[in-house]
Amino acid sequence: MKLLEELKNIEPSKPGGWPWLVKLIAFATMFLVVVAAGAFLDWQDQYENLKRIRQEEGALKETYLGKKRQAINLDIIKKQLLDTQQSFGALLKQLPSKSEMDALLTDINQAGLGRGLQFELFRPGAEVATGVFTEQPIAIKVTGSYDDLGNFASDVSQLPRIVTLNDIRISPLTGTAVAPGGLTLEATAKTYRYLDEEELAAQKRAAQASRKRK
Repeated sequence: MKLLEELKNIEPSKPGGWPWLVKLIAFATMFLVVVAAGAFLDWQDQYENLKRIRQEEGALKETYLGKKRQAINLDIIKKQLLDTQQSFGALLKQLPSKSEMDALLTDINQAGLGRGLQFELFRPGAEVATGVFTEQPIAIKVTGSYDDLGNFASDVSQLPRIVTLNDIRISPLTGTAVAPGGLTLEATAKTYRYLDEEELAAQKRAAQASRKRK
């Protein structure tokens, strides 16, 4: 009650005459007002910067953890890369070079003759470039028994070089002098070879010339 009486009797224009308790309350109130105003007017930007820095810190932590996981898996990735390179090298060895294509065509022909088949058609087509490889189609037409044709297809698949049989058509033989059970096999055999350095360079020059013309 005494404090209320003192508050009623103080003169705002003469703070020097205020009681000590009132002075302390006024000082504390002004201090809090100054702090609140400073926080609102000056510290607000610092709060925003602090928030932004914390977000950046979180992003950097995620990046660090990602890099750490990559580093932990680096040996596994290196091994997978080595295995891939070895597999690619093994496949590449199954592709003939330009100088080996004639020998491969002979091997396909001999695979049929070795099974007693009669070739009515064996016609290599034009090579088709596909990236660093070329595709060599060969139109073939052979006659023989069902077993011989099957063995021929198996022999072709087991050649040391990659050869595939595509668009296979089998039909019975017709004619008076045909052995019973004889069949005709028509197919397109495809083999592949890798381009040598000279051919790759020529392909690159042709691509550059084509871009310049455009």
